[in-house]
Amino acid sequence: MTGFVRRFGTLAALIAIIIAFSIASPDAFGSPSNLINITQQMTLLAIVAIGATVVMAVGEFDLSTASIVSFGGILVVFLFKAGVPAPLACLAVLAAAAVFGAVSGFVVSRFEVLSFIATLAVGTIIGGITFWLCEGATLFGDIPGGFRDIGRGTMLGLPTLTWWLIGVAACAWIILDKVEIGRRLYAIGGNREAARLAGVRIVPNTMFAFIVSAVLSALVGILLTARIGSANPTGGGGYLLSAYAAVFLGMTAFREGEANVPGTLVGAAIIAVIGNGLTILGVSTFLQDIITGTIILAAVLVRRAGKQGA
Repeated sequence: MTGFVRRFGTLAALIAIIIAFSIASPDAFGSPSNLINITQQMTLLAIVAIGATVVMAVGEFDLSTASIVSFGGILVVFLFKAGVPAPLACLAVLAAAAVFGAVSGFVVSRFEVLSFIATLAVGTIIGGITFWLCEGATLFGDIPGGFRDIGRGTMLGLPTLTWWLIGVAACAWIILDKVEIGRRLYAIGGNREAARLAGVRIVPNTMFAFIVSAVLSALVGILLTARIGSANPTGGGGYLLSAYAAVFLGMTAFREGEANVPGTLVGAAIIAVIGNGLTILGVSTFLQDIITGTIILAAVLVRRAGKQGA
């Protein structure tokens, strides 16, 4: 019974939260349309969190994700204004993000710099570039109509953004759980020296993890811009804390103490459901930051208690 609670307790908590909000506001929260809307609301957060999950698989953190989200949105509009076609602009943004991720991963793995420090520095650099590109102003206009479609509308009854989440989550799950590189990433995260002695190449595999995180963060910047029709140099500021809250929650689900994609999705869903439910009930939005911080603390304590009780 204890093992079941440890493995599925977080999922049970999500179900309990959904039931509680459905009882409190059955017409608004409990409607099928709102539940589908929640999947759309959690998409951008969940994609950033999935990138963070890949980095945490190697036992590291990426504090540059929020800066890259903002950078992705600003750069894609900047390129639109320069006349670059939408597909090429998006590819250029993802490529630039990959370079930033590679730099972070190389510094962390090759020179053994703490990932907190390395990614904070890289994030600060990216933030400076972002403000330089837009001169500190929100960018809008010159956004192709077709580009807006990737962040809006529906397909087969689900929001387009939800399909993006499904695709990204499926790819990340395959990478981490079904192919060789995922086993190498978890090996590095479990015991870096043992992985090295077993022949795992630390530097390129760590760089890969950071590249995935950076590319997914830039993708969120692109999708956010497509959805709202503009790009703000601080638009990604709200994703860092919430993304890692989702990852830490996910580490208490399915696999005890190990970052995993299904768990991260459950964590992101908990945060999205709480935000949606509180908004419907008219609770002040400022309380959501307090609740998010409490969620992180609770997740860490649960993980710690699980280790001690093992």
